Amino acid sequence: MATFELYRRSTIGTCLTETLDDLVSSGAVSPELAIQVLVQFDKSMTQALESQVKSKVNIKGHLHTYRFCDNVWTFILTDATFKSEEISETLSKVKIVACDSKLLQPQQ
Repeated sequence: MATFELYRRSTIGTCLTETLDDLVSSGAVSPELAIQVLVQFDKSMTQALESQVKSKVNIKGHLHTYRFCDNVWTFILTDATFKSEEISETLSKVKIVACDSKLLQPQQ
């Protein structure tokens, strides 16, 4: 299964990367093992989001910037309101990165 590495820039991904860097620097784990852990993290995040997240959110805001490069959409919204069934939250600025999930399917 192919995966995206974009989850590494999330809070948990950043913490994992920093921890692995510390472990490699101290000699507790090899660089190869650290890379294997990051690859497994990418696979696990992709699988968890596909199978466990069922909620939907509506987003309204002002489109400040958009870009499409290498099959990845990037949107920057201002005064964006996120609404779900339980909550509504407005943010002054938000960046959304969207990738085509079909790119994760094995080639036949």
